[in-house]
Amino acid sequence: MATQTAIQIPGFRGELVSPDDREYDGTRAVWNGMVDRRPRLIARCAGTADVAAAVRFARERELEVAVRGGGHNVSGTAICDGGMVIDLSVMRAVWVDPVECTALVQGGALWGDVDHATQAYGLATTGGIVSHTGVGGLTLGGGIGWLMRKHGLAVDNLVEAEVVTAEGMILRASADEHPDLFWALRGGGGNFGVVTSFRFALHPVGPTVLAGPVFWAAEDTTEVLRFYRELVAGAPDELGSIVRLGTIPSLPVVDKDLHFRPAIGVATCYAGPVEDGERVVGALRRFGTPLVDLLGPTRYVDHQSGIDDTVPHGWHYYWKATDLAGLSDEIIDIVAEHAYQAASTRSYAAMFHFGGAVAQTPRKATAYSGRDVEHNIIIDAAWLPEQDETVGAAEIAWARGFLEALQPHGAGVYVNFLDSDDDTSRVHEAYGDDTYRRLAEIKAKYDPENVFHNNKNIRPGTPKPSSGRHLGSRAAVND
Repeated sequence: MATQTAIQIPGFRGELVSPDDREYDGTRAVWNGMVDRRPRLIARCAGTADVAAAVRFARERELEVAVRGGGHNVSGTAICDGGMVIDLSVMRAVWVDPVECTALVQGGALWGDVDHATQAYGLATTGGIVSHTGVGGLTLGGGIGWLMRKHGLAVDNLVEAEVVTAEGMILRASADEHPDLFWALRGGGGNFGVVTSFRFALHPVGPTVLAGPVFWAAEDTTEVLRFYRELVAGAPDELGSIVRLGTIPSLPVVDKDLHFRPAIGVATCYAGPVEDGERVVGALRRFGTPLVDLLGPTRYVDHQSGIDDTVPHGWHYYWKATDLAGLSDEIIDIVAEHAYQAASTRSYAAMFHFGGAVAQTPRKATAYSGRDVEHNIIIDAAWLPEQDETVGAAEIAWARGFLEALQPHGAGVYVNFLDSDDDTSRVHEAYGDDTYRRLAEIKAKYDPENVFHNNKNIRPGTPKPSSGRHLGSRAAVND
């Protein structure tokens, strides 16, 4: 139990955690162990009314504000120093309507919560590749995952959202209500309010799918990537795939003598009948001399959580990323040269394949702008918190050098993959001029004084005249 803090929020029924509380350190911790911030107050909200009360309280007290959903964003914007964290992590309920094929998901839910609830009915929606990722942060930035080529991004499946604005008002955003806000939420991040619930469209998936990785030795990287390029060029939309370059994770299903061996892996998930998937991926399994083949029929929920232990809470993480219009021989050579130069056996690069429903959705339909690219690559430096600072410095240098080599071939960047040291120019890069301009106009309408600015910020395009009321709070993206 939390101790009774001297601070009280009118109309707030959740739990308030202060620095004197024995739960404080655990409550303020986020996924990235590099982030160590000490808020003055953590407001653990029980529902939307609590969120609205907390926002109003923060504005009145001129408190810095961060908004916590899953707490999984690498830049750690879910937590702040000296201010108040509006914590949605208790709000994790998921209600499934199997007739309408929709799910209503609270803003603090994790993707594992969604998969657990929806798979009971043989349904799913696109949602990440790690089950302890938060629904809010992933969705608001776009939402890539295994099902995106068949069923679109998370934002393409978003039907409506409930939003608490900087004024503490509760709005419903959909195609029919506040459609401009609805457009902006689908890719524009947490710039426009605190999203307390999401309603998603669901699709028949599983419960058994053909999924899993195949690994080859690192020295085979160039040949594997060239083969992979040809494989995915003609692949059906049902085939989702991710290339992983680094070492073979120390998973229980992998022989111990292969743990942390440098390798390239191609992981797939076929969003259709297993027997159809077996025909599609047959050539992949026969290519070269795999070190290990873990591809086979598996429960979708197990596949969604299969790599959770390779990116646990508390490790130190640092990301760099770029979109790629294609996978040329030159890009393949750069990837093969840099991917295995990390010193930490836990660092890796991952490359996501787009196309399909992502590309088929009109570019201007949502604020997400990466629909024309073929691949996205994230360079994920990871090391243990007890390791010497020089280890972290080396991993950060590796990630930066890798990105620098790829930048001449970059075609944008996924906003969810930006780290804390990525400047405003990279935010513009994530959207492009036209989309950024429209987002700025909508920002000016719903948050003219940029109250929600501790994020990958969209600055208001045309701020309204001041009402004379001082707006001192600052808020972070749903993380």
